[in-house]
Amino acid sequence: LFSATALGAPAMAVTQSDWDRWDAQVTPPGFDIATTNPWGLHSRFLPRRVEANAGLTPGDIHVDAVARYLYLIEEGGTAMRYGVAIGRDGLYEPGTYTIRRKVKWPTWTPTAAMIKREPETYAQYADGMEPGPRNALGSRALYLYVGNRDTYLRIHGTPYPRSIGTRASSGCVRMVMAHVIDLYERVETGVTAHLYPAEPYV
Repeated sequence: LFSATALGAPAMAVTQSDWDRWDAQVTPPGFDIATTNPWGLHSRFLPRRVEANAGLTPGDIHVDAVARYLYLIEEGGTAMRYGVAIGRDGLYEPGTYTIRRKVKWPTWTPTAAMIKREPETYAQYADGMEPGPRNALGSRALYLYVGNRDTYLRIHGTPYPRSIGTRASSGCVRMVMAHVIDLYERVETGVTAHLYPAEPYV
């Protein structure tokens, strides 16, 4: 059994079969990461391998908040590029972070600030939301830290794939669930995530 917890939420014991079943639910049949698009995304938000700028550290993540891209730097001068959504104006927090945790099918608990800001949306989940395809963190989550301090910012899947390319979240970086499953397997804990500033409006 695996304990999937986040932000102090009560643990829900899930099994590998739960993970496999949920992965199958959020991964379209015959999934091809570069072409499969039942979500109706603009084609530029589909993952693809691109040339990376020189001098970047392989394994690190760079989030271009203006273009709504996440880049995972690879060996050999390439990067995997994924489409993302970022935080709404005033909630997105650019900066340099360390990925200290990776969790499959995490639970989720809104922060006190989120509940205060939008009680009608978040108060019902004050004790935590159990993992699964409807969970706000989706299929995978990468936890962003500054030193040993959890920032409560995440790179994570979303049950709202049509939000990709927009400013929609409460500060986190959102991805299509099938895409973040691919990213999760490529990312090591301890790497750096660079979140660059966004424009003040779209």
